[in-house]
Order: sequence, then C-alpha cells, then structure tokens
Amino acid sequence: MHGDHAGNALRLQALCRGVAALSGVQVAIAPPLIYFDQVQRSLSGTSIRLAAQEVSEHELGPWTGQHAAVMLRDFSCALVLVGHSECRQAGRTEAQVAQQLLRVVAQDMQPVLCVGESLAEYDAGETLAVVERQLQALQVLSAADWRRVLIAYEPVWAIGTGRVASPAHAQEVHAAVRAWLVRQQPQMAAEIPLLYGGSVKVENAAALLSQADVDGVLVGGASLKAEEFLQLCQQAERCWQSPKGA
Repeated sequence: MHGDHAGNALRLQALCRGVAALSGVQVAIAPPLIYFDQVQRSLSGTSIRLAAQEVSEHELGPWTGQHAAVMLRDFSCALVLVGHSECRQAGRTEAQVAQQLLRVVAQDMQPVLCVGESLAEYDAGETLAVVERQLQALQVLSAADWRRVLIAYEPVWAIGTGRVASPAHAQEVHAAVRAWLVRQQPQMAAEIPLLYGGSVKVENAAALLSQADVDGVLVGGASLKAEEFLQLCQQAERCWQSPKGA
C-alpha cells in the first residue's frame, strides 16, 4: 500500500525506460488497484506486465470492498498474487485461496501462488510441511491450468524483518517444491516457475538467482525505488546469461 499519482508517474517512466534496455527478463508490477488505470496506460506498448496484489474468491455480486477476477482482466491484468502472506495473516483461508486460483485461471490470467512459513513454524522445523500443505490448493485446478501457475516461496520471517533466508535455504525449499510438483504433475513440473520472495535486495539477489531451482524473485520494498528495482532486473539478466551456479 504505497504510491501516489505523481510519484507513480515518475517511477513508471524510469522503469519503462530501463526495462526496454533489458533482454531475456520478464518483468511485472503489482500496484494498488486504485492506480490500475494509470499503470495500464503507462505500460501500454512495453514488455512490462500488469499484476494484481489480490482478488476476490467470489464472482460479481454484493461483495463491497472486493474486486473480481473479471474486473482485473478488464484492465489487461496478466498475473494475480494469490495467498500472499499478508493476506493469509489477515485471515485468508486455504479454501479461499483455492477458489481464488479458480477465478484467476477462468479469466485466462496467471496466478502467483504464495507459500511460506511463519517464524514459529520455521523455528519448529515445519517449513516443508507448511509449504506442502499450502501447495495443496493447486489440486483444484485442471491439469492444463497447472501450466499457468507461478509459485513464490516467501518465508514470512524474512519479510520486512531484516532477516533473509540464505541462498542454501531458499534452494532447499525450492527443490522440495519442485519435487512435490514432480509427484503431482510430472509432465509439466519443470515448466512451472519458482520465485523467491523475502527481503530481496540488490545485495542478495544474485546469490539467490544463481540457485538451481530459483527461477525469479518476488520483490517487495526494493521495488518502490525504480533505480533499485532496475538493478535487480539487471542482475536477473546477467544470471540468465550465465549458467546456473557459475
């Protein structure tokens, strides 16, 4: 929940100019819904895709304060965050997350399913159990719709706390997610992008992106400054141009 009309215009101008100089990197931004019209117009003609931070599990109807997937699609929205840790902490249930996934794919958009453990769960050694439980929401999708999904591992204890999961920990969890996908959908498991989100910054992005099963990053606070966000995009570009682990 950041931004204003004037500040958005400056950030978008710098971002569009910087991303145009990149190759081999897919970039999406998820502004507050109230600025969707402004952002959609600014991104027109660029390679940057528009994403949404949240969506209702309901169709159109008397759900004051919510917004339906069909409304997001009306703005050419391409991706939608589903099950973000902050939404889960606000009371979003696993059943609601599953319904959100269905709404998003029904409108031909890509869901970014967010999974991750709390500090208490991390300290108790429950990371993989929690993540696998949250991944179960994908079971509501048809086999064909699994191809639309992106998965973002965001350890709650590493968001806005200054603590950062080590690249080794990120790889361990991502490898477990990939193994789970292989058991569920072996034909497409390798195609589903796995993103890491949790205090991603310029200082740690390269190390995270160099991990074998980290296909991208979900950036929070570091995306609020266009210059810093572009540096992250440039690091991603360099990582994709070099073999993993090089």
